[in-house]
Amino acid sequence: MGRPKQMLPVGGKPALVRTIEAFKNTPEIKQLVVVTPEENQQVLRQYFTDITYVLPGETRLESVKNGFSATDEKAQTVAVHDGARPLVNPAHITACVQAAEQYGAAVLAVPVKDTTKVCKDGFVASTLDRSTLWAAQTPQAYRRDVLAQALEKYGHEKEATDESQLVEKLGIKVRIVPSDYKNNKITTPEDLIFAEALVKEKEIYRTGFGFDLHRLEPGRKFIVGGVEIAHTKGFLGHSDGDLVLHALCDAILGALCEGEIGILFPPTDEKIKGISSVKIAKKVLEIVRSRGGEITHLDATIITQEPKIKPHYEAVRKSLATIFEMPLEKVSFKSKSHEHVGEIGRGEAAMCQAVATVKIYE
Repeated sequence: MGRPKQMLPVGGKPALVRTIEAFKNTPEIKQLVVVTPEENQQVLRQYFTDITYVLPGETRLESVKNGFSATDEKAQTVAVHDGARPLVNPAHITACVQAAEQYGAAVLAVPVKDTTKVCKDGFVASTLDRSTLWAAQTPQAYRRDVLAQALEKYGHEKEATDESQLVEKLGIKVRIVPSDYKNNKITTPEDLIFAEALVKEKEIYRTGFGFDLHRLEPGRKFIVGGVEIAHTKGFLGHSDGDLVLHALCDAILGALCEGEIGILFPPTDEKIKGISSVKIAKKVLEIVRSRGGEITHLDATIITQEPKIKPHYEAVRKSLATIFEMPLEKVSFKSKSHEHVGEIGRGEAAMCQAVATVKIYE
């Protein structure tokens, strides 16, 4: 393929990024360990800040061992997935994990569609019964003790093309979990064309608008986009008053037609009084991912007479990119004064307007 296939673009971003997003959209997954060279890690860090990276080994099994050693020992079930399968369905990931919890080992697979021949010296030796044949996919999920035992006992076998072969040698039956043909591994240029077509098939873009205004009071913190800026006043609110995050969250929810943050975090709820707006933003991000969506662009403008915001542009942009787990070049932040007009112009309040673009699939 000319370069690492898992880093080839599918729908405008690396295949491996789409693979990781599928697992992030699966509620059962609590930790992600990505086994990949350092040069790939540098690209992935532009998209994700909360995953564990491990260097690969010389063989597939050595890479699996490296990844397995980095998983949390409290994890009862571990799934292994090919980075070059970017279109795996989160619902199938869940089914595979649940089957592994019940049976000890499970693999996603699809029925073989073509008649399969056994060949010898260039001639057909026999024809296999297609009704019994399944093509194995990933993820392949195992109870932790099962995978640990298989890797310890048979992890030296270079010919093994997946972990289930090792588990089978332990005498453990591996449960087949039906998948779909979209969960195809990118191996040839034709596979890439197929993946591109599937991604483009159902994607749509939606735009949402957000607005927030807070009064400025002495003794409060002046927090903008997760960045605290030194000032004599700060935002008055039920939370920490970060009106930039509030406006952006409402814009994102608007793009999804999911209401606004006051519904998720009612200002009448005393249990969340003083809550960090970063937590609010993370909840909104969780909603986006539960819809299989992706935030593709954010643009926020804060309107305040004081303090001067321009010196903090880049710090706020970087903070927003980190909070919403997206590349910096897709985040815009700027400020305007209110020309000494009204409450904002007198330094008594500030407001923020925001626009968010979200890509979802129908």
